[in-house]
Amino acid sequence: MNIRRAALISGLLFLLAAAAAATGGLHADAVAAAPAPQAGNFVLVMHGGAGNYDPKATEQLEARRAAITRAMEAGRAILAGGGKSLDAVEAALRVMEDSGAFDAGRGAYYTRDGVPELDASIMDGRTLAAGAVASVRHIANPISLARMVMERTRHVLLVGPGAEEFARAQGVELVAPYYFFNEREWKRFQDRRAREAQKPASALPEEKFFGTTGAVALDQAGNLAAGTTTGGTSYKMPGRVGDSPLIGAGTYANNESCAVSGTGEGEFFIRNVVAADICERVKYLHVPLDQAANEVVMKELKEQHGDGGVIALDRQGRVATPFNTSGMMHAVLRGNGQITIEVFKP
Repeated sequence: MNIRRAALISGLLFLLAAAAAATGGLHADAVAAAPAPQAGNFVLVMHGGAGNYDPKATEQLEARRAAITRAMEAGRAILAGGGKSLDAVEAALRVMEDSGAFDAGRGAYYTRDGVPELDASIMDGRTLAAGAVASVRHIANPISLARMVMERTRHVLLVGPGAEEFARAQGVELVAPYYFFNEREWKRFQDRRAREAQKPASALPEEKFFGTTGAVALDQAGNLAAGTTTGGTSYKMPGRVGDSPLIGAGTYANNESCAVSGTGEGEFFIRNVVAADICERVKYLHVPLDQAANEVVMKELKEQHGDGGVIALDRQGRVATPFNTSGMMHAVLRGNGQITIEVFKP
């Protein structure tokens, strides 16, 4: 029996050593193939939502271009000075929330009750720390409250009144719902309500207006971060929560793979765990970032009729921005200081 046991153990140890050697060899090859981040470089990528963009809506497009440019400049000031990617993401998204030009902060869509409900999340790729808030009605900058959840609690996600009570305890000033009044979105809400009074909601065409905002960044130390902030879908049910505040669905960052922020029909992003799926393909399948992002957005989501897009960034500064809608406003900034903004596919 002892001889048999010794032989069995020896055999198992041999198999384990062989497996470890094979896995180690594969990992070593993958690491060798991926160049290390270059010191002094930084990248910031932002989106202002994927959806049915109208090329003729020049006034709204210009307002959004101006807002995303200001946001990129806020992030650039931090990254160029050697600041953290996490700080750049938060600062840039605060500008988007304050602008009123997107479905976030002061531009958030109205729920069926006529009151915006906001969601946001943020994640540190270096530590995997994350924070999020959902269904808040009195928070001017949900992205900053999400970061407070990450850094000042042991939780990841706080919602509704509980999130706002936490904000009050942290000294955050709560604002009245009127703070979020936006004439453009209020008119959209009134039009929808008037049409619903004439026909059942099920008989009305689905509205696909997406203006969620997100950012991913790589700082000079080689650390990634991601954040997303939104008012959700137009005329949503009160209490509806999409992918934006859900870590892994709409937001994800991991230094070992990539950082992602998504925009589109959140229910599909939740079901497919889109942000994490892209990063896990990079990490475990060792596929290029653009391939991973395209397979998820342009193949899997499209096959399910899930509209949307993502911005993705890895530690080598490679960027992917696939979207399966008519447009997605997105901007890229690199260490040379140049900002490029695109909406439609070439």
